[in-house]
Amino acid sequence: MWQDYAAAHPNAVAACPEYTVEHFGDTRRLADELLAHVLSGRKRATSELVADFLARGDSVPRIGSHWIACDGTGTPRIILRTTELRLGSFQSADAAFARDEGEDDQSLESWQREHRRYWARVSAARGREWSEADEIVFERFTVVWPTRHADLPQVLWSTDLAARA
Repeated sequence: MWQDYAAAHPNAVAACPEYTVEHFGDTRRLADELLAHVLSGRKRATSELVADFLARGDSVPRIGSHWIACDGTGTPRIILRTTELRLGSFQSADAAFARDEGEDDQSLESWQREHRRYWARVSAARGREWSEADEIVFERFTVVWPTRHADLPQVLWSTDLAARA
């Protein structure tokens, strides 16, 4: 998948050649559910505790970085590219971000309720207690591959313009 994307979008890969391979959520069911929201176009944002990146030995993403999103079985399905990043506390999430994250009824209230549950659960699994003061990575992304799922503006942006001249 990565090789096909790199061949089709060499400038995007040259600008940010690193990528991660991961899935949404902490269970197979949640990974599949959230991936379905991405594939439908409903989900274009995600949030994760900085502590979880560090626990896995991963760096916090940067704008332009890529990640191959897998389904619940670990099968790569799509490539995402980070378009916006912000660090903040739980209380810094707003209604626009909750809507873009595309989960539940897309309200800030449901985002807060479900993320409290999720981060308490994943933090406990790592042997720590979650706090609303913990630093969170708020990330917006676009789908860049495969083309049948890609967001049009990203495809146009990452196209090799020199080849068009």
